Amino acid sequence: MIRSANNADTEKITSLVFDVLRDYGLKPDPETTDADLNDIEASYQERGGCFDVLTNDHGEIIGTVGVFPLENGHCELRKMYLHRDERGKGLGRLLVEHALRRSSELGFTLMILETASVLKEAISLYEKCGFRPYKSEHLSERCDQSYIKEIAPNNRLQPTSLRSAADE
Repeated sequence: MIRSANNADTEKITSLVFDVLRDYGLKPDPETTDADLNDIEASYQERGGCFDVLTNDHGEIIGTVGVFPLENGHCELRKMYLHRDERGKGLGRLLVEHALRRSSELGFTLMILETASVLKEAISLYEKCGFRPYKSEHLSERCDQSYIKEIAPNNRLQPTSLRSAADE
């Protein structure tokens, strides 16, 4: 089940996110890159985005995904993580598709994301879901790649001022 997260979930969400980062040799950064987890409601929902969790049959949080509002109708896919025991079951695709659907419902027209090259499975999933490489002006410290995808009703592409890496 996917449900909206709230600040009561913060400890469990942070634990999951940081565990997954460590699984891949990445360093959690609660002061900057991961500071959005300190107040999920203010960082996401109150700004016009969403932060949702995937739970198992016992109600335990096994996955996370955030849609963080940016300017000009754009948003960023953030904090998409799955517990190590839940990977390879199609749940990552479920989370990406959920985030894209929610982004469209919230009125966003373009989604970007940043990732690290060690997250090979995630990168493959993003590409299968239609994200394309994008040259970002800046990346968070632990990320070395960025991707972009247009969001629109009926899959019609909207013009954008952002260009993919292929356009460079």
